[in-house]
Amino acid sequence: MKTVTNFKKVGKFINTDIWKITESELSKSRRRSYRFIKTLILTARGFISHDLPVRASALTYSILFAIIPLFALIIAIAKGFGMEKLIEKSLEGTFIGEADLTPTVMGFVQRYLESTQHGLFIGIGLVILLSSVMNFFMQVERAFNSIWQVKKSRAIIRQFTTYFSSVLLVPIFIVLSGGISFYFNTILDQSFIYDVLSPFIRFGVMLTPYLVNSIIFTIIYIVIPNTKVLPKNALIAGIIAGTSFQAFQSLYIHGQIYLTSFNVVYGSFAAFPLLLLWLQISCTIILLGAEISYASQNLQDFEYEVDNKKISRRYKNFLTLYISYIVVKQFEKLAPSLTAEEIANANKLPVKIVKEVLFELVDASVLVAVHSNNFETRTYLPAIDIQQLTVNLLISKLDMNGTEQFLTNKNDALDAFWKKTMEMKKRSEEPNEHVLVKDL
Repeated sequence: MKTVTNFKKVGKFINTDIWKITESELSKSRRRSYRFIKTLILTARGFISHDLPVRASALTYSILFAIIPLFALIIAIAKGFGMEKLIEKSLEGTFIGEADLTPTVMGFVQRYLESTQHGLFIGIGLVILLSSVMNFFMQVERAFNSIWQVKKSRAIIRQFTTYFSSVLLVPIFIVLSGGISFYFNTILDQSFIYDVLSPFIRFGVMLTPYLVNSIIFTIIYIVIPNTKVLPKNALIAGIIAGTSFQAFQSLYIHGQIYLTSFNVVYGSFAAFPLLLLWLQISCTIILLGAEISYASQNLQDFEYEVDNKKISRRYKNFLTLYISYIVVKQFEKLAPSLTAEEIANANKLPVKIVKEVLFELVDASVLVAVHSNNFETRTYLPAIDIQQLTVNLLISKLDMNGTEQFLTNKNDALDAFWKKTMEMKKRSEEPNEHVLVKDL
């Protein structure tokens, strides 16, 4: 019985109590531990609600179409720097190499590049190559935007420049990783320092792929979503996802010996289902990292989450009027306009509900959102002359925002009741019709 009670307490703490404790109420050490717990909870919740395994399957399908064009593009870039052999060698340390797929993949890539160089590389071949890679990255961006709750993707030009500048970095990181390993294994091997620092050098060589993967994943989490991702949150996710990816790859490679039953059943075809499984789990790790970066950056949005969902209409109206008052007074004082986060922090309000109220006020043309820093920062200003913005006008704008009267002229009783309601509402508003929001 005591165990059941303890489980209920833990469940209540995870679902309700922890979200009622704001960071300003906690000490520095407790704040970190609470942030960690909240991030874990939100990541697990996002994993389930966003159905990440299904999204990973969709990405796996996209990768199968894009993998050869993507490798072809990377190798074409690498050839320009004389690094194609290093790229090929780096594949041998992955699952592709262990499954004896490197010659097959490189053969496909070579034929693909040859087919595009027969007078068509600056034409149809280039278009097909770039469109295949673009389509893959667009699928990834949609998945990331869904996790980040971003409704709009980038413009095509921005997508093109963002994606292909990212692809340019891949050979550089591979060369960097291979160069460090080569330096430790050959140059230092011939010096007396190697004997002294041998354990540390071996550890450094072993750590290099984890470090490179963490950097690549961090860049992915900053660049791909069509929103501002703070570097520290992307770095946290990048380290976790990059380390998990490399650890999974090592485990998968060394576990090949236990998958001999696949070879018995599938023969030479065994590499294909194993490749699909590897891609599926890899995509799941990538998406899970996106969930971690989103959760760690947006913890404040989930404070008082249960109460936000149950907020009364009266209190929501009160907060709407109060937030409008703050924006108007800021404008009247000629002070800098505020972001949703600044309003929430200054008044100890839940960020999520402040954002909801501001969205409704902008949608009703009471406020206007002003973008700055390349659409990364959004502040708010009055959309109506503050000498004309009365309390009644504000409430009327909110009440009338949307569709109404679409059922009139079909029901006489409904029409009559509507007229009575409007007359009664007008009488109740008369005492406050000249009260300005700024004078509250």
